Amino acid sequence: MKNSVSEQSFYIESEDEDEEEEFNKGEDDANDSDSSHNSNEDQPQSKPNSLNTTWPQSYRQSIDLYGSVPSPSITFLGTPTLSKLSGSSFLSSSLTRRHTPEILPSATKPLLPTVADEQQPQQRRSSHSLLPPIPSRKASAKKSAKVSHEVPASRQSSFGQATINGINVLCGVGILSTPYAVKEGGWAGLSLLFIFAALSYYTGLLLRYCLDSQPGLETYPDIGQAAFGTAGRFAVSIILYCELYASCVEYIILESDNLTSLFPNAHLSLGGYELNSHHLFGLLTALAVLPTVWLRDLSVLSYISVGGVIASILVVICLFWTGLVDKVGFQSKGTTLNLTTLPVAIGLYGYCYSGHAVFPNIYTSMEKRNQYPAVLLTSFAICTLMYAGVAVLGYRMFGESTESQFTLNMPQELVASKIAVWTTVVNPLTKYALTMTPVAMSLEELMPSNHLKSHIYAILIRTALVMSTMVVGLTVPFFGLVLSLIGSLFTMLVTLILPCACYLSILRGKVTLLQGSLCILVIAVGVVSSIFGTYSSFTKIVESLS
Repeated sequence: MKNSVSEQSFYIESEDEDEEEEFNKGEDDANDSDSSHNSNEDQPQSKPNSLNTTWPQSYRQSIDLYGSVPSPSITFLGTPTLSKLSGSSFLSSSLTRRHTPEILPSATKPLLPTVADEQQPQQRRSSHSLLPPIPSRKASAKKSAKVSHEVPASRQSSFGQATINGINVLCGVGILSTPYAVKEGGWAGLSLLFIFAALSYYTGLLLRYCLDSQPGLETYPDIGQAAFGTAGRFAVSIILYCELYASCVEYIILESDNLTSLFPNAHLSLGGYELNSHHLFGLLTALAVLPTVWLRDLSVLSYISVGGVIASILVVICLFWTGLVDKVGFQSKGTTLNLTTLPVAIGLYGYCYSGHAVFPNIYTSMEKRNQYPAVLLTSFAICTLMYAGVAVLGYRMFGESTESQFTLNMPQELVASKIAVWTTVVNPLTKYALTMTPVAMSLEELMPSNHLKSHIYAILIRTALVMSTMVVGLTVPFFGLVLSLIGSLFTMLVTLILPCACYLSILRGKVTLLQGSLCILVIAVGVVSSIFGTYSSFTKIVESLS
């Protein structure tokens, strides 16, 4: 694999340029003869590394932050680990000047500490003492070629760690809308949840086979490039980033809706303009998350984001407590099938399984990769049971009056309701920056390489992204419909269509008739669901706006 020893270090600009030049010169002289004799041998082995030389180069490290939590061996703000991550963003050091992707070993470590992490001495060291000397390009290429099949040090994720990361990725804000999905599609429509779970699990396995098909494949964009060339890499990356951006829009709508339910009479007069509670809380949410997006070190948010699993479980417990202990009751029998609004439910159920962008990172970070199917199965099983339980309970409790987020239906005077709402409010604030960072870093790669202006570029880009999500969220303040649109348009592509298409392209000639037929069936289901879901949700959004 490409994640070799030479790439486990940070490529930074040395404070002493003379020492660096002298070191590189000595290494070049020592390796000229070797490289001349081994050029033909190294060329085919280093070829897979070219997969990561085009945009986006920052995908691996940014998605590792989004989809997993660094181990406790990482210290907090001001340390070189994640500061060097944003070096490509705020300092514009190695990524734009050396054209070498930064691989962050500390940032890509899994959720929980491993034995190796706990045995490391806890002592303070300077940033330069944490980094190996900068090798020459020839030495790096040769060393990378020789160890390309060795297991990198960052692959230390155990079965439990990978499973928790998988659940953290899958179990998001979609759980709030599953009762609304039952309302839109009826009880029979709930079967779509289990169908999408089975198909998504299968396509998650296909991503593994794509990654194992050749050396150098580590991320979803790498798979896209291996299947369809550079155009495939660009297309897959743009789709993934659009999905992340749309999720940030949903966070703004989510915060605004829940805070409005808590403080419905809040308003603000500003320069002759009257801001109602919805617009006011949307603006305050954007201002609250803006400093977190500027952070150079996201380790604090990475630790807190693991609370996403705990927050989801807590909200589910509060819903059950409200229905069973506080005796809100289960009066509604509901409808069997709603054909007219079933396409909206398709998008809502599809969004529940939008973790495929992170699955390749989870797989490549595992210590025992043969456990990946079990990790995937466990994550899907737990999340599907939670989704189904909330869907059934929430719809039975609130019936046809079910809102797009069941927290808006819970009686505000109950303690369990207040816990559920405030948990829902706090959780997105910790995830917004981690979700937006991959998008911001990809745009920063496109900026001119200017060391003096890089910090300004980064702040402007990230500020513009946050403000744009606020504008979109306040313009289209329909949580359920926007969620359905994301699930139909982007999640169907990322989860169902693209994995099968890439698998058939990369492994063509080796695919059996049964495998090929199953992939075509999954693609057909994805295309049909995407068309009907997108059309229905988009039409309803337009009707609501007019």
